[in-house]
Amino acid sequence: MKVVLAYSGGLDTSVILHWIKHTYNATVITYTADVGQGPEVDRVREAALRTGASEVVIEDLRDEFARECIFPAVAANARYETYYLMGTSLARPVTARGMVRTAVKFGADAISHGSTGKGNDQVRFEMAAYALKPDIKIIAPWREWSFKGRTDLVNYAAQHGIPMPAVGKPEYSMDANLMHISYEGGILEDPWAAPPAGMYRMTVDPEQAPDKPEYVLIGMERGVPVSVNGERLGPAALVMRLNAIGGRHGVGRVDVVENRLVGIKSRGVYETPGVTLLHYAARAVESLTLDREALHLRDELSPKYAEMAYTGCWYTPEREALQVLMDKIAEPVTGEARLKIYKGNVIIEGRRSPTHSLYNSGLSSFEHEGGYNQADATGFIRIRALRLKAQRPL
Repeated sequence: MKVVLAYSGGLDTSVILHWIKHTYNATVITYTADVGQGPEVDRVREAALRTGASEVVIEDLRDEFARECIFPAVAANARYETYYLMGTSLARPVTARGMVRTAVKFGADAISHGSTGKGNDQVRFEMAAYALKPDIKIIAPWREWSFKGRTDLVNYAAQHGIPMPAVGKPEYSMDANLMHISYEGGILEDPWAAPPAGMYRMTVDPEQAPDKPEYVLIGMERGVPVSVNGERLGPAALVMRLNAIGGRHGVGRVDVVENRLVGIKSRGVYETPGVTLLHYAARAVESLTLDREALHLRDELSPKYAEMAYTGCWYTPEREALQVLMDKIAEPVTGEARLKIYKGNVIIEGRRSPTHSLYNSGLSSFEHEGGYNQADATGFIRIRALRLKAQRPL
């Protein structure tokens, strides 16, 4: 039996690698998707081989992640339950696709992941896998073995000589990628407790941010971010550039209690500096370029789009159909936004679209009629009010 394991090199997936080999008498191929999680990617090859992997696959999916998941979500104004920009959710579709691609390449019978039975990621990985390869088998150790928590895994690793990095473990878990870092568990399980000092990695404390604001110019074409301060950049490079700018000013921190798909409320703390700036820029440019009814329709559907991404429904007919509509609505969104960034705040200071703007200064001015007959509003209002008058007849 061959199994492709989503592998990070941490405690959970190292134990899973060993456990699958001995429980299923399987050959294990580890798969690591580089979605921007940082230096840990460089260490996984040696760790996987040392723990018993037969093959190690590492793929750089950063541009794919930004182009296919982050940018469409920004164009759709997608936020789960108002605040969460879904950095974890959006990274799973390309990761799952890479796992399935690897399973096909090596003729594997199954894929495996380290997601727990309480979380959302198990649904995201497995829904994607079944959509892409319906006959794939899934091994989900946290739903199969008798281990209850981290202490059991540490004991198993010690018992079986599984090498683990000799570093301290913080009082919470982290998941990092190009888009964000999420923090949950441990001390954060108390929704009244403030995040511990020094927890954030991508953003400075807004109180310690520079006393002078910074300005950034973000260019958009057909709803897709393409440039920062006039420099055209590839998808991942653009997000990284904005992460650095937003991060040094403390932009993009949110602390939420969200409703997981499995019915559990959980507290998550997120920092998403670059994509927060992208959301402000996109909203600024589309305010000039989108027709009112198209914009309102998009915003009515944005929560549904976000819910599909959050609940693992990326590779579904409904998300793909909705994506066609979102892409069509975003076609006129071409222009630039100028943002002022100061101590955790993002302020839109300007927006322009020389080719697609619907803004007519003569028509909107209070100083000139611009071809607008103000008397026409009388009949418009009376017709609009007919139904209200009917409810309260004289």
